[in-house]
Amino acid sequence: LMNVQFAVQAGEIYILEVNPRASRTVPFVSKAIGVPLAKHAARVMNGSTLAELGAREVRDTGAFAVKESVFPFIKFPGVDVILGPEMRSTGEVMGIDRDFGAAFAKSQLAAGTNLPRAGTVFLSIGDPDKSAILPAARRLAALGFQLLATTGTRQLLVDHGLACEHVHKVHEGRPHIVDRMLNGDIHMVINTIIDSRSMQDSFSIRRTALNQGIPYFTTSASAEAAAEAIATLVTTPLEVKTLQEYHAAKA
Repeated sequence: LMNVQFAVQAGEIYILEVNPRASRTVPFVSKAIGVPLAKHAARVMNGSTLAELGAREVRDTGAFAVKESVFPFIKFPGVDVILGPEMRSTGEVMGIDRDFGAAFAKSQLAAGTNLPRAGTVFLSIGDPDKSAILPAARRLAALGFQLLATTGTRQLLVDHGLACEHVHKVHEGRPHIVDRMLNGDIHMVINTIIDSRSMQDSFSIRRTALNQGIPYFTTSASAEAAAEAIATLVTTPLEVKTLQEYHAAKA
C-alpha cells in the first residue's frame, strides 16, 4: 500500500508526495467496499497474488460512501477554517447509504453538522462559480428556503428567476451578513472564494458560521451535495444498517 497526495490546479494534476504506508483512507475504503485491503496487502507482500485472494475485482455494493473530515477549529479562536494541502483534520467519519443524498447527510451529521430542513440560506459567490451555483440555489428555493445574497450574487439569482433578499457585506455597513448570522436569521452559508481579497473579506463570515454552528460550504459541488442531502432529509427518514447488510448486496 502507498499513500499518494494529489493536487489539481487549472486542470493540471500534481503529486505532492508519495508515502510507502497506509493512510486513514484505507480503512474507509475497506469498510465501503467490504474488502480488507490492509490484510490483502500484507499477504501480497508475502507472495500471494490478487487472484489467489479473490481480489482482482470488486463488485458494486450499490451504496454511496461519503468521507467527511473532522476539524478542531472551534477550539482555536481566530483561526481561519479555509483549507489547503496541509493536514488539518483530527479525524474522519463516513456516511453510507444507497441514496447519495442520505449518505452525504449522514456524513455531515456524524461530523457534527446539522443540515437545516427550512430557513434562510446566505450566498456570496465568486464570479468563476456563479453559473455553477445555480442548480443548488434552484433546488434550495424549490425546497422552500429563503435566499439571501450580496449584491452581485443576488443579481445573478434574480436574473435567473429566483427571489432573493439583499444583504450588505461586512465592509458595506450595518446591518450586514454577520449581524444577521448573530441574530439567528441564517441557517446555512454558501460562500466561494476566488482570491486573497475575498478570503480576507469573508473571514468573519466563516468564523461566525463556525461559532454559531451554521453549516458552511465553500464550493459549488459541496453546495449541490448539501442541497441534495436536504431534499432527502425533508422527504425520507434516514435508515441505519450494518456494513454487512450493504456488503451482502455483492453476493
